[in-house]
This record gives sequence, C-alpha cells and structure tokens, in this order.
Amino acid sequence: MTGYYQIEGRHLVAVDCIIFGYDIRDKDLKLLLVKRNMDPGRGEWSLPGGFVKEGEGVFEAACRVLNQLTGLQNVYMEQSFAYGDVNRDPGGRVISITYFALIKYLDIDPVKQKTTGAQWRSIKELPILVFDHRKMVDRALRQLREKVKIKPVGFELLPEKFTLVHLQDLYEAIYQRKVDRRNFRKKIQSMNLLEKLEEKEKETSKRGAFYYRFLPANYEEFTRQGFYFNLDVS
Repeated sequence: MTGYYQIEGRHLVAVDCIIFGYDIRDKDLKLLLVKRNMDPGRGEWSLPGGFVKEGEGVFEAACRVLNQLTGLQNVYMEQSFAYGDVNRDPGGRVISITYFALIKYLDIDPVKQKTTGAQWRSIKELPILVFDHRKMVDRALRQLREKVKIKPVGFELLPEKFTLVHLQDLYEAIYQRKVDRRNFRKKIQSMNLLEKLEEKEKETSKRGAFYYRFLPANYEEFTRQGFYFNLDVS
C-alpha cells in the first residue's frame, strides 16, 4: 500500500458551523444551536457540525452541514480557525475546522429547523456549550466585528430592503454597544452603495423612514477602481 495510510496516529477531521442571524424586530444578533444527539455530550448545547466524509473537502462538508440544518445554499460563509488541541474532544482525537456563516433570520427552512431541533439563541445570553465551542464562537464574533468594518458583509444579515435605522441597529447588535448616529449615516451614505427607495417603513414611527437597498454591482465596480469599504465607527 502506498501513501500515508501506514503512518501512526490517524485523526478524525470535523467541521463546526457558527451560524449568525439577525432578528430585526428584537435588534438582536443570534446564533443557531443544536443539542448533541451522540455521546460524549449527548443533550448538551452545541454548534452544528459533523465529520468530513471521504471524497469531500472541508468547505463542502461545512456547506452540507449548513444545508441539512437550514435548507439554504450559497450563503456567505468563510473559514474561521482550526482547533486541534489533543484533548479538545473526549470522544477521540478530532481536529475541527470552523466556518462562520451569515444568513437571513427568517430564511431558514422551518421544517428542517423542527426536524433538527435547531434553536436561535441571543449572542448576549448563550447557554453553556459543549467542549471548546464557546471559544469557537468568541473567535468568530471577533472576526465578524472586524469584517463588517472593511467589507459590506453585514447586508447578508438584513432583508433586501431596510432603513438606515435597521442598518445601525445591526451594527450595534454586532458590536454590542451604541454607535454615533450622525457619524454612521455620514459614512455609509458617502460610499454610494445604497439605493433610496420611495417606500417608507411606518411600523415604528408615524412619519416613517425611507427604505434602502444595497447595490452589490456598485460595490463590485467601485472595488475594481480601488474603492475601499470603511464603516469603522469605533
């Protein structure tokens, strides 16, 4: 037999998905969690994950796990980190590659959610998570906070049309602190990435606030011209 199959100490490789969603009504960033259906840790809160199958790349494995849980495809997802501490999983020698994903809160398939028992939990009030999963979440959240400053990925968490208040509420939920309203609006409007619609949102005020829509084509064209997205409001 050729190759590496005779090398001592073969390891299992897994993926864990850190799936963020934004509840626009509660103004709350949330995390999709499941309860483990296997030992060790059966019944404990966990990130959704699974082992990488033969003939499957780690990214494909993460996409499979996310699709099985939510019914969604082609969502924003990127690799976060690799966790390989020897004793991180009491079930065996498991190396986990984590991915964080951004999905629209209401887009999840309700049938799949019911079948898997997946639940949205506020990032501010997470339960105790199995193994090192809380460490995974904390790292991914830090990465998300840095990413939304330099890339327009936050729009992945909003519906197609939104108000500037909705957008600021989202950033405050991600940062978990208030941001300066005037500075925030000045920066986002100066980038010419939003289209102002004629329609107004009137559920939260009598006057109403105009809806906007993100223009990804503008962003792509601007980046080709050397444009740099900057929404750092720290």
